[in-house]
Amino acid sequence: MNQKKKMQVQQKGSVGEVWTTALRLGLTSFGGPVAHLGYFREEYVQRRQWLDEKTYADLVALCQFLPGPASSQVGIGIGFMRAGFWGAFAAWLGFTLPSALALSLFAYFFQGASLMNTEWLHGLLVAAVAVVAQAVWGMAKNFAYDRPRASVAIAAAVFTLLVPSVFTQVGIIVAAGIAGTFLLQNTIEEKKPDLIAVGIHKKPRSACLFRFLPC
Repeated sequence: MNQKKKMQVQQKGSVGEVWTTALRLGLTSFGGPVAHLGYFREEYVQRRQWLDEKTYADLVALCQFLPGPASSQVGIGIGFMRAGFWGAFAAWLGFTLPSALALSLFAYFFQGASLMNTEWLHGLLVAAVAVVAQAVWGMAKNFAYDRPRASVAIAAAVFTLLVPSVFTQVGIIVAAGIAGTFLLQNTIEEKKPDLIAVGIHKKPRSACLFRFLPC
């Protein structure tokens, strides 16, 4: 399948549907990046079926590896796969705009106010814990569905909680990759992996790479 056909397979939606879907998620999603990934999976994979479980898992793994907010990157990636560059922009704007407006209004009306030990803020924190726990449990059934994967995930979570630092996170990523290479070598099917075709031409790729590099 040539590059043009791949683009037709992946980018088969409209910018408008990407925008409205991302905006609805931006208005209703609550709980932080981990919970957002759970909402994305429910909306984009299970409900709308814009991509399958494996493609979504690969995209989440890539965005977790990259610096920056993984949930926003996953949303942008899905928007691009669905409707190209403008789809990526619509996904970012639709999902980010409600939070940006809410935070701006919150900062304007509550500037100078002390929010420590307020009951309503404590209630939001408790609700966030429940939302994140539900999202983690939902993704665990697809990303850590056997004993080796679950063991690596649990060990990574324990070390992250015991030694919370940036270097710990990088070390966990490296260690988990090495552990997965040895623990999962007999469970991976011997076949050519499926590729995520996004159809980025050479010039846009070079321009994005140039903009990414520091001046």
